[in-house]
Amino acid sequence: MNPSILESLKQAHQDLGNLISSTSTLQSIESAAKCLHDAFSHQKKVLACGNGGSMCDAMHFTEELSGKFREERRALPAISLSEPGFLTCVGNDYGYEKVFSRGVEAFGQQGDVLVVFTTSGRSQNIIESMKQAKKQNLKVIALVGKCDESFSELCDVLIKTPGSSGYADRVQELHGIVVHLLIELVEGML
Repeated sequence: MNPSILESLKQAHQDLGNLISSTSTLQSIESAAKCLHDAFSHQKKVLACGNGGSMCDAMHFTEELSGKFREERRALPAISLSEPGFLTCVGNDYGYEKVFSRGVEAFGQQGDVLVVFTTSGRSQNIIESMKQAKKQNLKVIALVGKCDESFSELCDVLIKTPGSSGYADRVQELHGIVVHLLIELVEGML
């Protein structure tokens, strides 16, 4: 057996253990689920965004909300800001740092929720989307691997996954678990 397989699985197991024992992260997950539920209860929607694998997380999150996760329920209004024509148009006309903020400006309304996914907490297009969300009175939930204080000040709820390896893939693995937890909690509240 290739030893790197076991080492990778041990690292993933350790990071999941860190998530399980991080009371503050678990409380943030509960707060985020309540924020999402409150928005849906008031006929508001969720917008989500991220870059690369984090965009895939945003897309997975919104399709599980608008489609079906575990329980039969009404479709929940959730949109991933990931349409290629829109992204390339805005990127070409305004620069890549504006691709998500323009989406928030176009589709976000007071009381909606913006959910951002970023492993580094440094992506300028994510930061710009959060600033735009604040201008329009949206709530902001951020799933991050790490971030600085200026980033966290833009969040209503910060879910910082406690990955120990420093690799983006480990952060994204935990984000996938958090996505499923959030949807499970929201479904339980509906």
